[in-house]
Amino acid sequence: MSEINTSIKQPPSIKISSGEYHQRWRLIKDALARYGVVAGGLGVIVAIVLIFFYLLYVIYPLFISATAESVSEYAVPEQALGNTLLLEMEEQNEVGARFTDSGQVVFFETATGKTLLTQAVAIPEGAHITSFAQGSPINEGAVIYGLSDGRAVIAKHQYKVTYPNNVRVITPSLKYPLGEQPLVLDDSGAALEKIAVKVGEDATTIVAKTADTPQGGRIGSLPIATLPTPRDGGSAANGLEPLPPPSLAVAGKIRLINFQKEQSLFADEAALTRTDSVLEQSAAGIADILIDKDESNLYLISNDGQLGFFDISDKSSPAIRQQQNVVDAGQKITSVAFLNGDLSLMIGDSSGLVSQWSMVKDKLNRPAMQKIRSFKVSDKAVVAINAEQRRKGFMTTDADGIVGIYHSTAEREMIKERVSDALPTAAVLSPRANALLVQSADGKMHFWHIDNEHPEVSIKSLWQKVWYESYPKPDYIWQSSSANNDFEPKYSLTPLVFGTLKAAFYAMLVAMPLALMGAIYTAYFMAPGMRQYVKPSIEIMGALPTVILGFLAGLWLAPFMEEHLTGIFALLMIVPVGVMLFAFAWQFLPKAITENISEGWDAAILIPVILLSGWLAFKVSVPLETYLFHGTLQDWLKAEMGIGYDQRNALVVGVAMGFAVIPTIFSIAEDAIFSVPKHLTVGSLALGATPWQTMTRVVLLTASPGIFSAVMIGFGRAVGETMIVLMATGNTPVMDLSVFQGLRTLAANIAVEMPESEVNSTHYRVLFLAALVLFMFTFVFNTLAEVIRQRLREKYSSL
Repeated sequence: MSEINTSIKQPPSIKISSGEYHQRWRLIKDALARYGVVAGGLGVIVAIVLIFFYLLYVIYPLFISATAESVSEYAVPEQALGNTLLLEMEEQNEVGARFTDSGQVVFFETATGKTLLTQAVAIPEGAHITSFAQGSPINEGAVIYGLSDGRAVIAKHQYKVTYPNNVRVITPSLKYPLGEQPLVLDDSGAALEKIAVKVGEDATTIVAKTADTPQGGRIGSLPIATLPTPRDGGSAANGLEPLPPPSLAVAGKIRLINFQKEQSLFADEAALTRTDSVLEQSAAGIADILIDKDESNLYLISNDGQLGFFDISDKSSPAIRQQQNVVDAGQKITSVAFLNGDLSLMIGDSSGLVSQWSMVKDKLNRPAMQKIRSFKVSDKAVVAINAEQRRKGFMTTDADGIVGIYHSTAEREMIKERVSDALPTAAVLSPRANALLVQSADGKMHFWHIDNEHPEVSIKSLWQKVWYESYPKPDYIWQSSSANNDFEPKYSLTPLVFGTLKAAFYAMLVAMPLALMGAIYTAYFMAPGMRQYVKPSIEIMGALPTVILGFLAGLWLAPFMEEHLTGIFALLMIVPVGVMLFAFAWQFLPKAITENISEGWDAAILIPVILLSGWLAFKVSVPLETYLFHGTLQDWLKAEMGIGYDQRNALVVGVAMGFAVIPTIFSIAEDAIFSVPKHLTVGSLALGATPWQTMTRVVLLTASPGIFSAVMIGFGRAVGETMIVLMATGNTPVMDLSVFQGLRTLAANIAVEMPESEVNSTHYRVLFLAALVLFMFTFVFNTLAEVIRQRLREKYSSL
């Protein structure tokens, strides 16, 4: 057997040199860096887009239209018990109450109409109801019945909530805050034609209009109308005086009765102290009576459109404050109601107009009613107005049966619906304004659900002047919360945007000259040895936490500037003059001295000059202030120019925030100037230009894109600053151009109020809207800045 050679050839080995290995590794690193930069850039873009859409997601509900949806319709519960005087609903929208003209109260389920309880009000025998009024619905729902014999009964409907077996059960009931015994309001027994009541914890005030009665008043315990006449057997002999002729009648009066509770140390129950008075006002034509929640103001509305405004703070001597016509000529008042808080009256007339009249101070600082806005709700007469209990909204019903819901401050029409084909005869909004109960003339009860979460927000309320209650004129106001439940939220973003721009303006006014001039000198004129210390030192300033700067500005700088305000202004004049004088004197010094200073180190010599000039400015400011202003500069500004001075003001912010912005502008601008190619400067100097001409006509033009970027980034830094303006401005959202007044910025407002805002509330969403405004402002501004920067780069890239 022959041997067969089966040897296999091995492939030639490939040897990679060290240089090729490093080249491949460099390419891999370049690719990783490229993809990493792209991924980072895309990540930034995605993050910005996500932030933008999240802000939109949070604020979108602010601009969703309100909706109303019918839940159920059923026959009026216990309709045989009489006509409805008042409809009420408890907070959970589960139980309603119907007050009838027969003195019955029917409690029923709002969703089904099932009767839960029927209770009779303690109306005495022999008397019938002649008037009825609702007290404050917020104060446990007090109502008053005026009777035909001059007496009245006050009742309250209340609801007890229990949870047997973890099921909510609401139990309605009536109580009598002043007792079941009727209150005698008119001793003559005249019927109470109109009545109003306010029930407080310690006091109750009632105002009633009595009917015209024959002269003679009450004889014995019976009204005159029931006594026998002489032809019925009455004579002077049996003690009965003959009645006067019917034409001789006593005109009705407007009576004010106040019951004050006085608690004794030795008695279990509080004693009632009564105060009676009669208004010096004709009762003829009085159509409505209203008392505010403080029981200090009384409003009488006449059929002819007159509004009488009375001060009843002193219950024994009420005084008229104002009498005026509140509707247009030829129109009549058809409905009237308090807006929540009882600071405004909503008056509806026969033309379908609802006007808001609020108490403001006149030129003599006296309270007076002033019309601040109006709503054209219909072409028909407004037959009823119902105010929301917790917001400045109200509901109207017109003669065509159209129900509308409006918000007074935002001046928005939220809902306008025809609830029933028949004319509504009674209606009520739930305490949370999320349900509506309407009774129509066809004997039906309509229960509707309302979705109206954010009625306070509108373009007008956010960006335009609004006339708020108790304010003398329309204004831009931000005031989101108050300790008072009757508070009218004020969500104007205009003073916040104004404060943001004002703070940024004064910060840039301080930072730009110092930073840019310093960058120019450092990059072009300063010696390299000195530059290596100056530039890092200024850049390190940018690492200082702004909370530290804000802390120092609020606790040290603001009091210092208040105490040495004249010295601050003297500093701006004396320091430049001192530097110029030193420069002028420098040229006359012996050359042995001047030539020992290396070129580019000149700035170091100015340090003691600046310090000495600053010391001199503060030293001479005290006698200068006394001589020129005969006191302090703040007092002179207030007396002579009407300019007030707040300790934490825009001047403090300008200095403190300017100090924070200087490193940013300086660093970027200095790099841009220093990076100008040397052949440009050398060529310019070789052609005979001076260093200053080269700087202004060659270097600055070439570096202008970078300088512009520095200014824009510094401006964005100032706009978005939070902690310095939060701690050094006083956070007063006022629109005042004065450098001596405080301000509030968008960023600071978000930082202050976001922690205390209720999630998903109107306040919460408006703060996110402020964040979106700030976001869009910086985005648009930076985009425009980038476009301008690119054009500058293209224009001067050929140099």
